[in-house]
Amino acid sequence: MFNLLGSISWSTVFFLLLMLSICSAFIILIPKVPVNYVHVHIGIITLSPIVAFMALVFNNENVIIGPWHFDSLSWLWSTFVLTIGLIVQRYSVHYLLGDRSYRKYFALLTATTVVDSLAWLSDDLRLLLIGWGLTLLGLTLLIGLRKEWKVARHASKTSGRYFVISWVILLVAIVWIEQVTGHWQLSQVLRQDSLSQFNAWEKTGINLLLLVSTIIPAAQWPFQRWLLDSVVAPTPISAIMHAGIVNAGSMMLTRFAPLFDGNSVQVVLLVLSSVSVLVGTGIMLVQVDYKRQLVGSTIAQMGFMLIECALGAYLAAITHAVLHGLFKSTLFLQAGSAAGQHEPITYKVQPSSYVWMMIGGILGLLLGVTFWLTSPTEGYQLVSALILGWSVVLAWIQLIAFGTGHIGRITGIILFIGAATVFQMVHITFERLLQNALPVGIQQSISMGILLLVILLVASVMGTWFIRKNSKISLTIYLWLIRLGEPKRNLVESHPQYLTQLLSRGGNVH
Repeated sequence: MFNLLGSISWSTVFFLLLMLSICSAFIILIPKVPVNYVHVHIGIITLSPIVAFMALVFNNENVIIGPWHFDSLSWLWSTFVLTIGLIVQRYSVHYLLGDRSYRKYFALLTATTVVDSLAWLSDDLRLLLIGWGLTLLGLTLLIGLRKEWKVARHASKTSGRYFVISWVILLVAIVWIEQVTGHWQLSQVLRQDSLSQFNAWEKTGINLLLLVSTIIPAAQWPFQRWLLDSVVAPTPISAIMHAGIVNAGSMMLTRFAPLFDGNSVQVVLLVLSSVSVLVGTGIMLVQVDYKRQLVGSTIAQMGFMLIECALGAYLAAITHAVLHGLFKSTLFLQAGSAAGQHEPITYKVQPSSYVWMMIGGILGLLLGVTFWLTSPTEGYQLVSALILGWSVVLAWIQLIAFGTGHIGRITGIILFIGAATVFQMVHITFERLLQNALPVGIQQSISMGILLLVILLVASVMGTWFIRKNSKISLTIYLWLIRLGEPKRNLVESHPQYLTQLLSRGGNVH
């Protein structure tokens, strides 16, 4: 009873603050309100993520109140979404000052993050559908915010078409679920007696629909075009895409995990995500545009995130989504610093460095094997062991083996130990926060992990071999990746015509 009352009080305050944020967004749109009101608006939207974080820490019990589902996962996601929204809006106060869509930008951005957080707080599938649809609509409008620029309009239309397809597929899946179970509440749908009503073909069909509706917003192959085209949007908008929009696939599959687990569709997701990892990495390596490099990295990282879901490692997927969202948003907001001229960094490997590199390789191998042998024989643990070992080797080489002199290596060792400590603390924190909220996923067998490793390793080895052979195949792959990442003709303008038109009218062209 005490937990229920606590959840009601936290949720009431949280909803009131979200309403206040929306009201503040409408006030910004009033022309007579001074532009400086945006500073007041930033103060108002600061309150809701603070309350969500406090609810996460002090009252993270699993409680369903009416159409809403409050647990540590929903509070974490709300904190994550609203915090990135706050950071991006605070960054944009001066970054976009003078832009013709300045007021509309803040209003749209606030509304998008609010409805996104509400979508994943809902237990009613209809509310989830509406909230997620409004989130995608808000992102579409943000991408095409500069309507006078035809390139932005084309990018917005492309994204909108992809999002409509994704939303309609999710609508079909949700209606199908209701027709089978007779429930709109997700908590009722995922009960054992409701799950038993699904035939094998119905379960597979619904899971395929959920899969497609998930990988489209996640920009997975072959649906990555919308994210590549969206780079024409202002940089803060690219950053906000990582606030529970591009990376919301982990949340979607986690919420539907009892229905999704143990189905053959997981193998389909594993294969598509593995291909996306390779395609995204390839785009990142061949592109010279910094924002397109970041987009290629996002495609690959979202592929890894969905691989974790396919293997039943939902804790890893949620942790990956949150940390990657914070990290990649930061990189987008710092995109301007990439324009500086820097001399290439060259490493002169001395004979003593080889010894340190061998030590790092042995350490990574020992840690990876130890982690695998001390973990259950599940598919994800094999992948985790490989990633852990490889990460340790790379970190050791960069921080210690390439260190200059004793001081450089001592500093590298300190940084290495510090990074390992932070990693362990973050892992333990997320595990404790989410242990009662995440479904107990059906971990895939070790054969799934081996299949994943074979796909990635064979593709990597073949790619490296083709490149070194400098053959026609390697050239074809290289050109295909460039073409895949390059914008279409209607997304390139040789001369900024809309700026010329604004100048002729005496408009602000910031």
